[in-house]
Amino acid sequence: MPILATIVPIFAVIAIGWAARGRGLLPPEFLAAANRLVFYLAIPAMVFSAVARASLEVHFKPLVAAVTLGSMLAACGAAWLAALAVGMEPRLRGAFIEDSFHGNQGYIGLAVALYFLGPEGLARASILTGFMMILNNALSVVVLQLHAAGGVRGPGGLAAAARMAKNPVILSALGGLLVSAAGVGLHPVLERSLAILAGMALPLALLIIGASLSFELMRSRLAAVFGCSLIKLLLMPAIGLAAFLALGAAPEDFLPALILLATPTATVAYVLARQMGADHEFAAAAISFSTLLSAFTYTGWLALGARL
Repeated sequence: MPILATIVPIFAVIAIGWAARGRGLLPPEFLAAANRLVFYLAIPAMVFSAVARASLEVHFKPLVAAVTLGSMLAACGAAWLAALAVGMEPRLRGAFIEDSFHGNQGYIGLAVALYFLGPEGLARASILTGFMMILNNALSVVVLQLHAAGGVRGPGGLAAAARMAKNPVILSALGGLLVSAAGVGLHPVLERSLAILAGMALPLALLIIGASLSFELMRSRLAAVFGCSLIKLLLMPAIGLAAFLALGAAPEDFLPALILLATPTATVAYVLARQMGADHEFAAAAISFSTLLSAFTYTGWLALGARL
């Protein structure tokens, strides 16, 4: 029951977002503005609040962070080899590789962590999210740069680093770490203000994801999209879980990481692919397909996690 109580509400809200777009309740111009609101305000408020209240000694485990980031690198390498093996052309190969490791931690991962593990799990997941987003963005830029078609290039190394330095989710996680390390706590007025802002983060994010689903693009790229989603939703979390168990990590430490590793492809992967000359239509298809498939893979991962 806890698993169904976690998964069904999340994907029900995603389905409502898809239906609302079809009825004209979520037009494209609203989605663009709402996405900025969630990304720059609501999600950062939730992450900062969760991390600031966390105890680094209790909620942050360097070994878990290292395994989590290593699993992302391993998935990237596996996708690269798979794309070369089947002879994908460069634009598609770049998008395929990026979509195989770049997960939607902020919008879906944190929602699953909160509803399945509670505030303690959210605190651990929020700390890890900051590190994962740094690697996600840096690795995506490298992969897409190397596969840009026709000389089309996105931002260079310094520009990409500057963009990551201004990422509001990364900044909020770092700010929360500083507050937690200083042990100063949050003033009740600030804490309640952040709680109000954070309250709109997950529902609005899930509605945006639902409204962005594209079944037409999924059908047109089904084979490659399916392979990409298997790497993202099954191989990457499986690598992480195997390493956690081999190293003897405690379930309360690694389950938030497992949830973050099992997220579907991030919506920002489409933006990066389009900016840097990769196959952005494939990216859109991968985002939609992996999001839908994750309803089933998450059920399996959470059932397995509950037994550990």
